[in-house]
Amino acid sequence: MEEETEQKNPTNTAASREEASGEVPAEEKTVSELDELRQSYDELNNRYLRLAADFENFKKRTARETETRISYAIEQFAVEILEIVDNLERALASDDARLREGLEQIHKFMVSTLQKRGIEPIECIDRPFDPESQEAIAYVPCDVDEGIVIDDIFHGYRMNEKVIRCAKVAVSQGKKKED
Repeated sequence: MEEETEQKNPTNTAASREEASGEVPAEEKTVSELDELRQSYDELNNRYLRLAADFENFKKRTARETETRISYAIEQFAVEILEIVDNLERALASDDARLREGLEQIHKFMVSTLQKRGIEPIECIDRPFDPESQEAIAYVPCDVDEGIVIDDIFHGYRMNEKVIRCAKVAVSQGKKKED
């Protein structure tokens, strides 16, 4: 009778033999291998996406750091140049006409070069004292309201809206009170 059952249902018999021997059917092997491949693909794809994002962040950070270093170098250079501008301005106060004319040309050239790089003087005379961009080196009693800048002793400068050197100024104490 077993022979009849085996002859009637030969696939069931082969499947039961594979189960009895501990082997996994070929279809199940293929499905599990496909699942493993999909899982491996997903892991590799996620890893790739993370690496690509990390690389983009690295490029952006490197660009920002480079820009910061360049800006710092220009700022340091500008501070040194500003000392030359100060000396030229003092020489411009000279009485010799030809010397004065030559110095005026040099001064104009220096100022225009600095302006091309975004370096501008800080305007402060007849304006309220601003401790963010000015350093008071003298308080002078005068007819101007208290706290108003009356003299710009050394110009202050900004580079792209950032103060790179504070102006050294004289500030009004207001009218001197008489006893």
